[in-house]
Amino acid sequence: MRCYQLTGFGQDLAAREQPRPVPTGTEVLVKIGGAGVCHSDVHLWEGHYDLGGDRKLSFADRLKLPLTLGHESAGEIVALGPEVDDVTEGATCIVCSWIGCRECAACETGDEHLCTAPRFLGVNRDGGYADYVLVPHPRYIVEIGDLDPVAAAPLVCSGLTTYSALKKFGALLARQPIAIIGAGGLGLIALGVLKMLGGQGAVVVEIDPRKREAAMAAGALATVDPKAPDAGATLRQALGGSVLGVLDLVGSGETATLAVETLDKGGRLVIVGLFGGAMTLPVPLVPMKALTIQGSYIGSPAELRELVDLVRSHGLPATPIDRRPLAEAAAALTDLRLGRVVGRVVLTP
Repeated sequence: MRCYQLTGFGQDLAAREQPRPVPTGTEVLVKIGGAGVCHSDVHLWEGHYDLGGDRKLSFADRLKLPLTLGHESAGEIVALGPEVDDVTEGATCIVCSWIGCRECAACETGDEHLCTAPRFLGVNRDGGYADYVLVPHPRYIVEIGDLDPVAAAPLVCSGLTTYSALKKFGALLARQPIAIIGAGGLGLIALGVLKMLGGQGAVVVEIDPRKREAAMAAGALATVDPKAPDAGATLRQALGGSVLGVLDLVGSGETATLAVETLDKGGRLVIVGLFGGAMTLPVPLVPMKALTIQGSYIGSPAELRELVDLVRSHGLPATPIDRRPLAEAAAALTDLRLGRVVGRVVLTP
């Protein structure tokens, strides 16, 4: 089979030929129909997260190379290990990449995405930038019926991440609109997921005019350019006068600071993005405004199944999908890094 592997940080992905895996025990082999290209893949490719103040969180001691990237995988179940009897060969599925050790406190509560010793596909073990991906257990297989596997692949990370983050706003979603910072792949999917959850909609804050246009097409109530001198006032007016919820899908020092300064008393900021940098936080504002600042990281395997149930009832989010051949994996990463992608790139066989 073909696969595209990270062999060195910052280097072009290497095209490799490997034997097609043969599943043993509880393993399931999935033939890839679509593999989403996520901004987290860009960070893995670069080899670090930017922590601000010239500090970096390096992956040098965290990842074992060579590594086949890709944690948004969908396709067809083509082979089963002898101990597998609860998934169907030939079925269309997405693969939950968020595989934990099954022993730590997080895993015991079902939060495998917060595992202290993760075995994530495309991060800690080979993922979906390939013709096939080997899944260690059928519990990580989510059958999707007649959904298009190419369009459904981003549900594994983009969809799940926004679903889990939006749930953290609770009843606020049904009471009034929220602000969403960022109209990349996450932001556009978030608009669709918000609608599925019965939310009152969102005003999107985005610097790129092409992405602001895409946000409006995806159902945003309005868009705001954060570089405008009156960005905070414009955002408040677009939300009807009060700002009680901000979902930051960029995660830069600038976006988090904008959110803190704009939120009203009792407001909640949920930070998802990993763009990087340091946040300037006027500490007295947190108690004076009674703010809640919360991080949200991916989502649990159970939440992915909840999301798939929602999608099968309401349809896939109206997110632009740029379908590209698997051989263009490296170019897709470059385009995503440079901000050229509107929506989501999904690699296909």
